[in-house]
Amino acid sequence: MPVTREEQKKACIKAMRLLEHMDRTEKGLTDRLKQAGFSDAAVQYAMDYVKSYGYINDARYAQNYIAYRLGTKSRQRILQELGQKGIDRETALNAWEEAAELGEPDEKALLRRTVEKKYDPDTELDDREMRRLYGYLSRRGFRSGDIFSVLEEMHISVGGSS
Repeated sequence: MPVTREEQKKACIKAMRLLEHMDRTEKGLTDRLKQAGFSDAAVQYAMDYVKSYGYINDARYAQNYIAYRLGTKSRQRILQELGQKGIDRETALNAWEEAAELGEPDEKALLRRTVEKKYDPDTELDDREMRRLYGYLSRRGFRSGDIFSVLEEMHISVGGSS
């Protein structure tokens, strides 16, 4: 069944309303329009419309996303989240490189702050606590070498070993 002008118009209006509230990725907006019951043709028409005015731009979205999360999340975690939002890896990496040039993200400082929320420097942990801490940090996208380095700097160790 061909798409009607009325459905195209409604899809464009819905897309604009969704973009009023927050910036979205192309995938995110497409998914929302499909959830609203629009046909694939109407969704494509609406996407072409908002793109033609520059209202949707995945590269800009990635740059903004990274800028707001630079000091709170690891590089790997941010790139993973962007991938889940439909941003391709190349676009995400380009946005990261631009952000790195401007903001010089210090992942070790972020890692140190994350550890400090859980443990004070010079803390001795048992094996289980250390495994849990390491797992917690690695799930947040921090690299093993950085984790061990920061824990050593903070003198956080297992039992009596340093």
